[in-house]
Amino acid sequence: MNWDTEFAISIIPRLLEGLAVTVQATVIGYAVALVLGLVVAILRRMDYIGPVVFVVFEFIRTTPVLVQLLFVFALAPPAVTPLTIGITVLGVHYAAYTAEVYRSGIEGVAKGQWEACRALSLPPLRVWGAVVMPQAIRKVIPPLGNYLISMFKDTPYLFAITVGEMMFVAKAIGTEAFRSMEAYTLAGLFFLAVSVPSAVIIRRLERRYAAV
Repeated sequence: MNWDTEFAISIIPRLLEGLAVTVQATVIGYAVALVLGLVVAILRRMDYIGPVVFVVFEFIRTTPVLVQLLFVFALAPPAVTPLTIGITVLGVHYAAYTAEVYRSGIEGVAKGQWEACRALSLPPLRVWGAVVMPQAIRKVIPPLGNYLISMFKDTPYLFAITVGEMMFVAKAIGTEAFRSMEAYTLAGLFFLAVSVPSAVIIRRLERRYAAV
């Protein structure tokens, strides 16, 4: 099949619409992963609920995200949109990973800092908000950024639950026009156009915070 430049140019607007959905799912899902992951990391340090949280999120972390998407999609009520399901599942799935990143950052806080807080009888909110988290967050910014890129690259899985992300649009174009090469090639280029600059920024962050 020969490359058709005119056809390729004509499908760019539709692919960009799909890219917008892809970016939306990534940004919102990543926000869910950041917040939920921090909550999970803190809960895991609690004596009673910690083991339960560990088992639940270890199961989520070790289960393929595609399986989770199909499972939740099959059980969700019709009123819940596929995009909402996709964002939620991606967010919860990646929260299992961000929780481990947060945990490593929290455990990296010097033992003397915790002892000083206890000696000063600081309330828990003050300990976490003013002492622990400012130190932990600085250490984990680069690895957290890597998961943003990973989530962006996992958004094509939303194709399985009919979310109109970029790969879904590319397949639809190929089915309608009986030409897939242009659609899939452009989709791949758009993925590169977003992920490569993001990776460069993450590498710069790694070097910057490694020097601190």
